[in-house]
Amino acid sequence: MSGNSGGNERPIIIKKKKGGHGGHHGGAWKVAYADFVTAMMAFFLLLWLLNVTTSDQRKGIADYFSPVSVSREQSGSGGMLGGKTITVPGAQISPSSPMSADVPVSGPPGYSSQQTEDADDPTESATGPGQGTGPGRSGTEAAANGAAADADVADQKPSETRAEFQKRMEELARQLGIPGQKPGEKLSDFGERVKEAMESLQGAAKEARQFQQAATEIRQAIQSVPELEPLAQNLMIDQTPEGLRIQIVDQDRVSMFPGGSGQMYPQTRQLVQQVAKALSKLPNRLSISGHTDSTPFPAGSGRDNWDLSTERANATRRALLSGGIDPTRIQDVVGKADRDPLVADQPNSPRNRRITMVLLRETQAAPAAGGQSGNAAAPNAAAGATKAR
Repeated sequence: MSGNSGGNERPIIIKKKKGGHGGHHGGAWKVAYADFVTAMMAFFLLLWLLNVTTSDQRKGIADYFSPVSVSREQSGSGGMLGGKTITVPGAQISPSSPMSADVPVSGPPGYSSQQTEDADDPTESATGPGQGTGPGRSGTEAAANGAAADADVADQKPSETRAEFQKRMEELARQLGIPGQKPGEKLSDFGERVKEAMESLQGAAKEARQFQQAATEIRQAIQSVPELEPLAQNLMIDQTPEGLRIQIVDQDRVSMFPGGSGQMYPQTRQLVQQVAKALSKLPNRLSISGHTDSTPFPAGSGRDNWDLSTERANATRRALLSGGIDPTRIQDVVGKADRDPLVADQPNSPRNRRITMVLLRETQAAPAAGGQSGNAAAPNAAAGATKAR
């Protein structure tokens, strides 16, 4: 019995399952992670845009999404917008992108308005910096682009009476910012004076476009040289009443000259030579000035900021000549020490250490009341002393 019972026993099989991972948790975390990465990418894209754009460009972007109010003023063409677009962009000046500007203009009543090609600010400006009609330019100069497009606009038409012609000339004179008909002045002489003013402003507008083109070429030339591209932030270009102003400005940890020295770094010389190549295409004269901060030289050194700023201005002159500028075009070379700071409330700011080159205007700007323009030479430096490090 015992044998039979032992032979009939069945084997007992024990299965042990090892603990594994839990069940599938789904892919919701992937969606959250993708949203996080997308947000970070958008954040860094925003930081990059803030770095490569100017306040004028950002204002233009903001205006694109803002409601636009239509001006009720009568435009040159007689319509609601006078042939212009609803928005009028200002100068697009960026330290890392080509500079361009669209300048709105309008002509006198009865004549169509037009826009000049790439004629800004500022900066700031813009410039400055600017913008609308561009930094350093008057509204009458912009108006002359449309009014002076036809040199015969100041001539009396066969179907026009004397009174109508006189009224139209008075209106043109008002728009151009010149005095009206003087007592005892012949109407023909008055019309000729208006015509000359229009031609003068037309020349100024053409010169402004040439300045704009030169500024664009300078920035493009710098961007085409890899070793100079980091220095684009040190370059400031705008138009002033004197002309096209080009400034090479020191930044934190990025200087154009060794401390206390009038000898350029090689990359600074190369940068100035690129500027010279663009300016060599124009006949205008050049004014050069050097500037320092207010950090003093050590006592007993025998030198001061007047010496240093003059040396740096003269070094810039030599670099321009080596870049192709005709020596006869140099108007003046001036050292201004720390008397003309870029950042007035921070006299020791590195941005106050700079070289300024001004391509002087050859065309007299608008003879507006109370305004002056044309070639304005930089004032001579007076005495005083401190050193830029």
